Amino acid sequence: MTARTDLEKEKNRQMHHCILCPRACGADRAGGRTGVCGQTDRITAARAALHYWEEPCISGKEGSGTVFFSGCSLGCVFCQNRTIAEGSVGKKISEDWLAEIFLKLQEQKANNINLVTGGHFIFQIAESLEKAKARGLQIPVVYNTSGYEKADTLKYLEGLVDIYMPDFKYWKRETAEKYAGAADYPDIAKEAIEEMIRQTNGPVFDDRGIMRKGVLARHLILPGHVGEAKSIIRYLLETYKDRIYISIMNQYTPMPGVADRFEELGRKVTKREYERVIGYALELGLEQGFVQEGETAKESFIPLFDLAGI
Repeated sequence: MTARTDLEKEKNRQMHHCILCPRACGADRAGGRTGVCGQTDRITAARAALHYWEEPCISGKEGSGTVFFSGCSLGCVFCQNRTIAEGSVGKKISEDWLAEIFLKLQEQKANNINLVTGGHFIFQIAESLEKAKARGLQIPVVYNTSGYEKADTLKYLEGLVDIYMPDFKYWKRETAEKYAGAADYPDIAKEAIEEMIRQTNGPVFDDRGIMRKGVLARHLILPGHVGEAKSIIRYLLETYKDRIYISIMNQYTPMPGVADRFEELGRKVTKREYERVIGYALELGLEQGFVQEGETAKESFIPLFDLAGI
């Protein structure tokens, strides 16, 4: 039996009883039911366009060919992309059309194909990537994720994804439970990143400084959570050393209504909080990393999910 046949068989099994993500809700997505992710087995996407706001090694000058998928299995209360995470925006497309989107982004000189929050469509994405690669897709593929991914599920992408770009959002189980109802998040994220490192065996860059292979882990600092940020950075540095790049982000933007339930999330991260985290990372010897400068906590940095390119 071929690997393609095995993948199709597993897709059919999982889409009738989905346990792809750590929620393992068992939804019959092929039968039209929506899982915790809010999606059936039909690919739903909200935007496909060149994106210039990723890290320099991802966007470069040409931009990252970014596809934003609708739905999310994590569901953080402060989500910056809430309109698509909740599935309220998006268009259903086929695997063939998604492959065509990848090729069109390559024609637009994108540095890579950037798949944002697509874990619940992992089989469909794998099929689309195989089709696109057979038709000439050559640029690297980036898997951009919340970090809430089963390591075994990520194995379906081995050989298809070149760069993994996971978040590492929460260090404490209590925080993960409070803001995402996912007390297991820290353990899941650790296992997922370990699998990503195994697959990519990077980092590798081209002569322009654009990443071709590797893992770029991100941490979005939350207001009042400097200690957790430090713990995450220490763990990544001590565990993976020069096998990983780390992006420390200060762009947390309070979304409407979040402070009504979580008062502490009703403000931006202060300059002092960010400086404390960066200073700690430098003390630990961080060299392979990215920091943000200037005013980044603006809603204008949130993409317009207008079905462009879909």
